[in-house]
Formats: sequence, C-alpha cells, structure tokens
Amino acid sequence: MSNQCASCGKAAANLKACKACKLVRYCGVECQVAHRPAHKKACREKARELFHVQLFAQTKREEECPICMIPLPCYAEECTYMVCCGKQICIGCRYCLTRNCCPFCNTADPTSPEEVMMRLSERIEKYNDPEAMVLLAIYHSEGRNGLPVDKSKAFELLQRACELGCAEAHFHLGLSYDEGVGVELDKKKAIHNYQIAAMMGHMGARHNLGSAEYNDRNYECATKHFMIAAKCGYQLSLNEVKQCFKEGLVTKEDFERTLRDYQASCDETKSEQRDRAAVIKARERE
Repeated sequence: MSNQCASCGKAAANLKACKACKLVRYCGVECQVAHRPAHKKACREKARELFHVQLFAQTKREEECPICMIPLPCYAEECTYMVCCGKQICIGCRYCLTRNCCPFCNTADPTSPEEVMMRLSERIEKYNDPEAMVLLAIYHSEGRNGLPVDKSKAFELLQRACELGCAEAHFHLGLSYDEGVGVELDKKKAIHNYQIAAMMGHMGARHNLGSAEYNDRNYECATKHFMIAAKCGYQLSLNEVKQCFKEGLVTKEDFERTLRDYQASCDETKSEQRDRAAVIKARERE
C-alpha cells in the first residue's frame, strides 16, 4: 500500500486506509470524498473479494461443554441452556446429572414453566444475556411455556440479541425474514443475517446459504457452503454434498475429503453419554 494520499498525493505517516477495500489511503475525510468517484468501482470489487474470502473461510465455533470438555455439537437441540447461570452444556452431561440442580451455581432445577420464564427474564434484565433472549424469542414465536404466540415480540428479542453479536440470534432472524414470520418477507435481509451467523461459525445458517445459492443456480458457491458445513459435522449439508456429487457439481476428490472431515468432526464430538442421551430423548418424543 502506498504511503501517499490517493487523492492529493501528499506523503505522510498517519494516512488512513479505505475501510472497505484497504487498497488506498487518504489524508482525511475530505480527500476520501473527493477521490470517491474515481475509486468507487475498484473499491466495490475489492471489498466484494475480501468479503467472499471471509465468508468462505472454514469457521467453526470452538465451544466445549464445560463439564465433559468435549466440543459442543453444531445442532442446538443437542445442547442445553441452563436458565439459572447461562451455561451451555451437552445433552449427554445434562441427562447424566444425578442431582436435580445446576452443577455450576447449585441452583435447583426449575419445577414449572413459570419458573423457567422468571429465570430467563432475570438473565435478560440483569445480565443482558443474548442466549436467554433467543430462547425467550423461540417461546414467544411458538407459544410455549404458557406464553401466547407473539411473533412481533420474538422478532424484537432477536434484534436485541443480534446487536450483542449472537450467532444463534442472527440465524433465527434470518429465518424470520426468509419465511416472513413476525416481519415482512425479505430474502436479502435473510441472506445478510445468515452470512453474519455463518461467519461466526453457525452451520445451520451456512447450510441455508448453500440452499439459497443452489436455488439461484450459483452451484459453485452452494457447494462451497455445503462442504464447509459438512466438514464441521452438519449432516444435512453432507446429504446435499452427496447429491451435488451425483449431479457432477462436486469432484470425487472434494467429496472424499468432505466425507473424511465430516467423520472426523463427528468423532470429535462423540461420547457414550451423548449417545445414551440421544436414545433417551428419542424415546421421550415417541
């Protein structure tokens, strides 16, 4: 990068780079505004290129269950949010707890939906907890735990959690825009929120981006998203990679590599406790 202002040509040590493309530097705002017409096209192209590099980076949330210390699964339903202290633990450890209380703060488990709601509200009011906001938004959206269905309230909670940088909130907000739930349908805003969540390591959002690209016949981008998510253990994306391989959209080498990485990721998050918990949970659904 040059040490001269792209607009006036003045050399200085404290020039500021264009935030979008990082290609050029300026003395200040006045020079940047004056140079904008000449720089606009190149800036947008470079900014788009940088964004794509960031978007398609192999990003995975490296969170571990604080009890067993094994990486948490990429599926939210395989984790449990403790409404007392806000810890996320895997279902294996949750189902194996012998005492009816939190292993961290020693608070007794809630005994009613009303108590769950009270603790969620406390987490939000006292700690501004975005995970609690997402869970409460889901309850409002689905009318669970004694709450009436309120899509607008759910949308407000998700927006608030997004402002706090919560990937799960961006994913659910993307779903809201994608399906027109609690807000006017807006595919562009859905994609925007999926992209933010995906870059933060949310594989469900990554999978939805792949599906959107596939439907738009942008097969190269679609397969990239599917392979990234599959390599992180997301089975739905692995199924899409298999289908894309059958259609000739994925090479044999990429398909085999994705299969190996998928299995490695699954092995990394696997445990006997989680297997037993999955069986118990399946029986409870019957």
